[in-house]
Amino acid sequence: MKSNVIQIDQVGGPEEMKYRNISISEPGIGQVIIKHENIGLNYIDIMQRSGKHPISFKEFPATLGMEGAGTIEAIGEGVNGFKLGDKVSHCMNIGAYAERMLIDANKLILLNQNTSLEIAAAATLQGLTAQYLLHESWSLRSGQIVLVHAAAGGVGLILSQWAKHIGATVIGTVGSDEKAEYAKRNGCDYTILYSQENFADKVKEITDGLGVHVIYDAIGKDTFSKGLTCLRERGRIVCYGFASGPIEPIDITQIRSFSGSIATGALLTYTKNAIERQKNADHLFTLINSGVLKININQKYSLDEAGLAHKDLAERKTIGSSILTPN
Repeated sequence: MKSNVIQIDQVGGPEEMKYRNISISEPGIGQVIIKHENIGLNYIDIMQRSGKHPISFKEFPATLGMEGAGTIEAIGEGVNGFKLGDKVSHCMNIGAYAERMLIDANKLILLNQNTSLEIAAAATLQGLTAQYLLHESWSLRSGQIVLVHAAAGGVGLILSQWAKHIGATVIGTVGSDEKAEYAKRNGCDYTILYSQENFADKVKEITDGLGVHVIYDAIGKDTFSKGLTCLRERGRIVCYGFASGPIEPIDITQIRSFSGSIATGALLTYTKNAIERQKNADHLFTLINSGVLKININQKYSLDEAGLAHKDLAERKTIGSSILTPN
């Protein structure tokens, strides 16, 4: 069976990405072949392509991508709980930039027939990230105040809407006036243009000097230390990404005086268990299908335009979620 894919022969820039047609094996025991209808675009893809992410490629050529949605096209022996034609999605599985993907069935999420495959490809990774951030890394409650960095990005928009649904006051940092307006339409009560304002000072102003209960930070180096200064007593900063680079060493006494705490987050630890993964996904897609959460797919690229998609995402030209469509 053949599949169009995006591969690299070595880590590097977008120019390393090659559009190829390759053969894939028939499914073995416990495996299926998914025919992707849509593929998610995430910042982790850029980090892996450039060799800056801990989850690295063990051999080359390597197929990029960590998220996709489609239907089961072939099933190997010993697969339980899935059948031909089922709508499924998956995330945190390398090799998703592919028309067809061979994958272990125990890594799949079974989707309701009413769930859009476009939405599933855009929301599985980002939505499950928001789910664990709001319910595991910090159990957000109504009346609390949160700061969401990159609030107009894919995860940021879902986080902001979900936090608002819970009953929190949401402050979001953004990079432009356009993104500020967009974030306000998607859950943010306040927005801060990080290029024009000191976000820590602005947060203190908004909160009458008390600070926020929790900060969700996927930026890392450029925002983390300053974020510590705008936490309130017993507040927590959750670092779940490092788009601007690794965080520098921290003197823990900076937050000891007000009983602040630091947490880290990695979606992989919340997707290993199939039962937990399906439960969390059901929670996510119930909110999406009921209209509580709106998934904003504002950029669509064909699979052979993946290099352009990476450039746009890296240059912060995108708003909300982006997907790739196999040719």
